[in-house]
Amino acid sequence: MKILLQFPEGLKEKALTYAKEEEAKGNEVYVSASPSFGACDLALDEAKMIGAEKLVHFGHAEFHHVDFNVEYREFAVDADLDILEESVDALKDYNKIGIVTTIQHIHQLQYVKEFYEKNGKTVVIGKPYGFAKKPGQILGCDIGSAARIDNEVDAFVYFGGGMFHPLGALLNTKKPFLVVEPFTRKVEFIDQYREIYRKRKNGKIARALSARSFGIVVSTKNGQHNMNLAGLLKSRIEAKGLRAAILTANTINFESLDNMREFDAFVNTACPRISIDDITRTRKPMLSANELNEVLEMLSIQTLSK
Repeated sequence: MKILLQFPEGLKEKALTYAKEEEAKGNEVYVSASPSFGACDLALDEAKMIGAEKLVHFGHAEFHHVDFNVEYREFAVDADLDILEESVDALKDYNKIGIVTTIQHIHQLQYVKEFYEKNGKTVVIGKPYGFAKKPGQILGCDIGSAARIDNEVDAFVYFGGGMFHPLGALLNTKKPFLVVEPFTRKVEFIDQYREIYRKRKNGKIARALSARSFGIVVSTKNGQHNMNLAGLLKSRIEAKGLRAAILTANTINFESLDNMREFDAFVNTACPRISIDDITRTRKPMLSANELNEVLEMLSIQTLSK
């Protein structure tokens, strides 16, 4: 069988090893060298272009159904659980905690739960309601496992690597949020970022109030494509007497956006994290759809008050 292997950046170092393993099974193997941002970013065009019969996507669970033969190979990582001992004191004031993690550590979540229960905590694991598939799992763009239990718990614990995933959950919840990072061995509350990102959001909106032209960014990635939303936003912008155009791209290049100098602001309909994490990468404001609606509502109020 002709197959295409696709790896996230953290697994690309093992691409040759996996390619040879598949060749030993009798497969004709190709490896995607393109960036991969998750299961929302399947290399479907590459697979079809080379005539592959199957895409093997490493490191992520299924995001949504696509009309192609895709095999998802989740990549479990056994992180050092001893770090949990260092979090007990930090949680002394909280009795009921919600725990979340990424797909790489889902297999360890039951141990984390039992550990905190042995230390006198009541533990809640939320069920996802979006693209995530497993209880307690969060994605950068899907934090339902945390958000849906926000009113039930006193605090949250994220067990896993990096800040990308817990930051998304933090910004969509209100309770104290503890990160237990087994690789850097950090145990810290990250609640201060809520205020930091609130100010950034308000700054974007303030700058966009003077915008008279908007570029609406649409991704062609399989799990990020939202042309219907882009069309709706374009209509709303133009109904205010402003100008707008829809911009398409696979991987968004911020230098290219900056070269489009006729636009006073951009609106992101692709990965929602772009309008959170990448706002300093363009000279012009990069709004989410909700932030654009806030801008348009404020403009309506300004018009009525004149």
